[in-house]
Formats: sequence, C-alpha cells, structure tokens
Amino acid sequence: MKLSFERSVPGRRGCRAPQSAAPHAAIEESLLRKLPPRLPELSETDVSRHFSELERQVYGVNDGFYPLGSCTMKYNPAVNEQAASLEGFSGIHPLQPVESAQGAIEALVRAKELLCQLVGMDEMTFQPAAGAHGEFLGLLLIKRYHEERGDCARKKIIVPDSAHGTNPATASMAGFTVINIPSAQDGTVDLAALRAAVGPDTAGLMLTNPNTLGIFDKNILEITDIVHGAGGLCYYDGANMNAVMGAARPGDMGFDAVHLNLHKTFSTPHGGGGPGAGAVGCKECLTPYLPNRLPVRLADGTFGYADSEHSVGRMKFFCGNFLVVLRALTYITMLGGDGLQEASENAVLNANYLRALLKSELPAANEGFCMHEFVVSLESLKKETGVSAMDVAKSFIDAGMHPPTMYFPLIVHEALMFEPTETEGKETLDAAAEAVRNILARAKTEPEALHLAPVTTPIGRPDEVGAARNPILRYDFTEADQ
Repeated sequence: MKLSFERSVPGRRGCRAPQSAAPHAAIEESLLRKLPPRLPELSETDVSRHFSELERQVYGVNDGFYPLGSCTMKYNPAVNEQAASLEGFSGIHPLQPVESAQGAIEALVRAKELLCQLVGMDEMTFQPAAGAHGEFLGLLLIKRYHEERGDCARKKIIVPDSAHGTNPATASMAGFTVINIPSAQDGTVDLAALRAAVGPDTAGLMLTNPNTLGIFDKNILEITDIVHGAGGLCYYDGANMNAVMGAARPGDMGFDAVHLNLHKTFSTPHGGGGPGAGAVGCKECLTPYLPNRLPVRLADGTFGYADSEHSVGRMKFFCGNFLVVLRALTYITMLGGDGLQEASENAVLNANYLRALLKSELPAANEGFCMHEFVVSLESLKKETGVSAMDVAKSFIDAGMHPPTMYFPLIVHEALMFEPTETEGKETLDAAAEAVRNILARAKTEPEALHLAPVTTPIGRPDEVGAARNPILRYDFTEADQ
C-alpha cells in the first residue's frame, strides 16, 4: 500500500482548525519554524481510506486465534473502554489541583491496593510505561536498597537461561553484572548451580514463575531462600502472571519486588508497543525507594501523593499511563477475586488441552502438565524435511491464525511457544490443532511450499535479516522530489 506521503496532493486539505477564542500570544522569533512542517496533504476521505487499509492489514485477537506465547494476547472487554472514556477520567489534566482530581487518584489507590493484595506486596507504583520499564525500576530499587545499607559490593544479578531476554538487558542497564545459570533437566532452576552462583556479591535474582517453558517451579521457596540466605533480593518478572492469578502470589513465594504487565494479564491493549503499564510492587523494605508522586490515602480520608527523600526518582511524568491502569481496574473489579482465579484456571486448562491435542505430532519440550503455555521443538521435523519452526509459524498465517512465538526460549532448539489464553473456546482450539496437523502433513509432502509461506498476505515472507540490519525508518523526501 502507499504511504500517506505518497498519496499527498499539494494544496489538498481534510479539515481546517477553528480559530481559538484565547488571546493571541506573542512567540519569540527564534522559536518559530523557518519552514512549514512536511506533512501529507490529504482529504478527509483519503485519510479515512488510508487508515482503513492499514486496519485490514493488521491481525488482532478479534480476527482469529492468537496463541502468541508469553505475551497473553487476549480479548479486551469493551467495558474497560467505556470506563476509560468517562469524561471525568478522559478529560482530566495531571497538573490540575489535587482537590479537583480526587476520583482519579482514588482509582489509582484502589487499583494498587487490589493488585498488592493479588501479588502479596505492600506498595505499588504505576509510573513505568511497560514491563521492561518496570523491570528497570525493580532493579533500581534493589540497587538503592543495597547502597543505603552500605553493601555496595553486591554487583551481580542472577538470571536463569530460560529468562525473558529483557531480564539480562535490564540488569545490565541498571549497572549490574549478569550471572547466567542453567536449567535443570526438567526445565526448572538448577539448585546446585544457583547455590554455586550466590555469594557476597549477589544483589539479587530475576525469575519468572511459571517460567518461559510454562513450568511452575516446584522448588520456588527453596530458590528464594537460597538468594535471601546470601543477602540478595528476589525480583519477580510478572510476564506470566496470567497463569496464577488468585492461586499463587509472588510475595508468598519469597519475592521482594514484582512488575505486572497490565497490558497483558489485566486485559488492557498492548497498543502496538505502547502505551502499556508495567506496575511495580514491592515489600516494605523497598517502599522508601519507589518513585515519588505515589498515590496514597491520606489520614483525613482524602487522596493525594507521597514523596520520599530516598526515592530513586521519577520513571515517567506524573502517575504513568493513567487510562491503562483504569482499564485494568475495571477488569479486576468486574471479575473479582474468584473471576481472576477462574481466568487463570481456564488459561491453564486451554494450554493443557491444546498440548494434549498436539502431543502425538508435536510433543512438548518437557514432560508433565504445563501452566498457561507450552513449548514444542521442531528440531526432528527440520532434520527430516528441512522445514523449520519459522516455516511452520509463517504457515499459520495462511491458515488464518497468528503465529506462536518462534525460537524462544533459546534452550529449546527450533522452538514454538503456544499460549492459547483463557478467552478461547474449545471449538477454536480444536480447529487450531487440526490446522497445525495439516501444516505438519504438508511439511512431509510438499516442504518447498512451506518455505514460501505466507502466500495469502499482501507481501510474502520479507527479508527479516535485511530489514533488521538496514531498516528504513523515515520517508525520503529527497528521493520523492526527484
């Protein structure tokens, strides 16, 4: 399709901004543009058609099965949007007086109280814009904790080899050295390797539970005890919280801090990379270091903000992505504790059901039941037919489904990770399993066809290596003018 700049016609307009009733303000000459901005000139019809065409080329959870592992792409109830659209929330301004924003601040306080109860933490901030941003804050809290105690030799963060890629990246950004430890044969943390890794230089551990293989670590209490015994703290990556809501709390597992992807677990939109919300909760020992402007209940029954002289500072202006938090609060309030637990139970049920349907053709990488997701290896298929996990994933598109996560975690060769989520029905899972069987059958009879997939999309398989190494991130006006 054409870019909006390529559709542009000089002099064409889609609307005219009304004259402002406010008095004209004089602006310094040095602050004014010398040339008008280069914007596409389009009619209202041009703009409408452009965005409609974009919409048709995007696949979402409303279009079909979306088993994207570890990302919990599930249905976002319309009631969340209705709550976020209420004028008292959508029309508010973060700089207006606290006295006139009591309802909004109360909503933030209610959200953090409910989430703290759900994850077993004492306090929570909503400033981080997404999960990785929350991870960064969590490690800054751990870093400040050790510094305040004069324990500055603790420079190492332990990360299992099954961790999300953001974990080691975040630890490095926070100034820590990353110590990678292997998984045991069953996919859980290798306790012997963990004991060997901890010491007086250990700042903490980053862990996802259930992990990226979809396994709930049966040794979780021993794991956190080992780290605490060495003087370190434990950080919980909440990316897989969708599996354990109402059934298990990170705080009870021994974790000192946690981030939650509100744009995953609590049914708020991912938004194409943002806005999300990476709420960070912590135990009392870390509370003084949370970002300032923390929404709180005041002694007189009203609502306001609290600051701490020991705070690590702001992660984002004001209180974060407020309307995302509001959507999550609506979801939590509508479902209640029992409903949240049922959602997790259904997510686990759906994953195990799909896993059982595919067991004969695609055995899971690990034995036993899984939680909300499972990982399979196509290593033997590739050796037999030359068809890779990438080929199979791209063939999902031609079958009318979104591909699962490919090549992750790295400890499983030719991996595909499935997460059907609780919002899919049995009929959808049955149809998805049948489609996978058909793809695998084609891999053995016409492998070359799968190398070309997808063939039903506006463009075929792109050169992903070339796109990553030589991305075209802006429109070339010089070339267009020629």
